[in-house]
Amino acid sequence: MKFAVSLTMERFSPDIPMEQVKSNLLQLARLADEGGFETLWTAEHHTLECTISPNPFQTLVWLAQHTDRIRLGTSTLVAPYWNPIRLAGESALCDHLTNGRLEFGIARGSYQYEFDRMAGGIPQQEGVAYMKEIVPAVKKLWSGDYAHEGQYWKFPVTAAVPKPLQQPHPPIWVAARDPGTFDWAIANGASILSTPLSAPEAEIHVLSEKFRKAVADHPEVPRPRFMMQRRTCVYDRPDGWEHAVKHSMDYGRAFENLMQNIGTVHNGFPEAVPYEAVKGKDNYNPDNIRKNLMFGTPDEAIEKLLVYEAAGVDQYCLGLTFNLPFELQKRTLELFVSEIMPFFAAREKEQKRIAVGA
Repeated sequence: MKFAVSLTMERFSPDIPMEQVKSNLLQLARLADEGGFETLWTAEHHTLECTISPNPFQTLVWLAQHTDRIRLGTSTLVAPYWNPIRLAGESALCDHLTNGRLEFGIARGSYQYEFDRMAGGIPQQEGVAYMKEIVPAVKKLWSGDYAHEGQYWKFPVTAAVPKPLQQPHPPIWVAARDPGTFDWAIANGASILSTPLSAPEAEIHVLSEKFRKAVADHPEVPRPRFMMQRRTCVYDRPDGWEHAVKHSMDYGRAFENLMQNIGTVHNGFPEAVPYEAVKGKDNYNPDNIRKNLMFGTPDEAIEKLLVYEAAGVDQYCLGLTFNLPFELQKRTLELFVSEIMPFFAAREKEQKRIAVGA
């Protein structure tokens, strides 16, 4: 199992200068690159200070100038916000400017708050139809001249300029939780980005079973990769969970505001909705948060990560963007590099040795 990190510029107060926000992201990106993380993922969001990323391609090109090896991925582009020609061209240029390190991740979108401002107010659930139309169109534009006559976009013969550096194209990833999206993504040769959110451990196995079934249903397609992301905080002392849980609870209430579209957002800062308005109140129980999310000492984190490995997860992604203090984000990466990743690297080496011996 490999490791990735999800990072986005974020601030929860206007008192925090953007220069500090930029500096924090750059420091974490360099740590992840030097520490051997496989991929750095960054999201697309608009009008929200808690995820400052109106065009993730810009962020990735900037980070590419300050890193050497780490892959750079979009987690995720929001399909209804894009025109296929623009998406094909911008992503291909990003692939060149990152020297072929782009991982192309796309989704239907999540926040109804954003859909009301970016997609004419369509229901967020309809975004999946846009995604299913735009991905094949982008792939064809990457390969050469193509005319499109679809439900959402129409254009005469044209091609992406430039073509991607990676051939035939950058790896494609699709964010999925429902079985239909798993099936469609794998049938189209895409890998899977998924998350159990704040649900108990059983959700890991539910998502893994959806992946396994979709793979089995499409034997004609080479097995894609399976990434899973959770909010993550690793600390030195056993009582360190208290800070992680508090920040996760506070962030979760702001997240509910945007998902349910039930709170106010002032100058880009979403308010945290009252506890009474949240869905899935068990997910706000401190004991459940501590147990379900990737919160723990290195030994506790390894025990939890073994569950993901056993479920067939190819890449575990540290979700660090939930208003976790910078020093805790930094320490989490340091502990992964020094104590957790070597454990899994040794396991992989031993498994390969046994396979060769067999």
